[in-house]
Amino acid sequence: MRALFRFVPSPVRHLTRIAVDYALPPRCPGCGVIVEDDHRFCLSCWQGMTFLGSPCCDCCGIPFPFDMGPDALCGACLADPPEIDRARAVLAYGDVARTIALKLKYGRRIGLARLIAAQMVRHVPEGDRDTMLIVPVPLHRWRLWWRGFNQSAIIADHLARLSGIAVDNEILIRTRRTPPLRGMGPKARRKAVRGAFRLSGANPNPLKGRNVILIDDIHTSGATADACAAALRKGGALSVTLLCWARVMPETTEQAD
Repeated sequence: MRALFRFVPSPVRHLTRIAVDYALPPRCPGCGVIVEDDHRFCLSCWQGMTFLGSPCCDCCGIPFPFDMGPDALCGACLADPPEIDRARAVLAYGDVARTIALKLKYGRRIGLARLIAAQMVRHVPEGDRDTMLIVPVPLHRWRLWWRGFNQSAIIADHLARLSGIAVDNEILIRTRRTPPLRGMGPKARRKAVRGAFRLSGANPNPLKGRNVILIDDIHTSGATADACAAALRKGGALSVTLLCWARVMPETTEQAD
């Protein structure tokens, strides 16, 4: 309803907004308390979120305690380089980040995808955006049928509109159902998703010359992102950058839902 305000004359829009806010006041996406405006967090939820950024590992985005210089990598990426070139997340996985992800994925609060995309924009790689392509992590067709939507695809669409970068929600497909990864260790996760993705279409190099921005909601071990990246590289992608809403920190034992 609020999105329709832009088609209403300004004076009428102002009065309508007052009435709507009175009947349906904007609420904090995290806890539901009344807040000043749409997509605003209350102070308690805001203070409970850990935003991620520099200084961090140039590859996986794990935060560093201090600036270690350009192109610095963490020990894990040096020992076992991932398939993705770069991964960035808006938040460290915690109570608020989990709540938003679950409301979107299982509560069908698809309006939260716009909030997530707006926070992701600051992590879009620098460079020629005409060479970039946004691609969501796909769901298997049976899971898509059961859920009714792919939350990563909705986020991808919003990010495309906000950034001006092209998006393709069909180019990457999941070829088989994979078991829920929650509770699995890193090795088991990699085995479960190995070979589970491929590119659609007959063109052998549909991504030639493109820098792909892969979209997911939660980054846990990176197994899914790596499996997607392997398929994207086979299609000719120059690079693959993962953007996600939240990531589980390696020092925690918490598992994403």
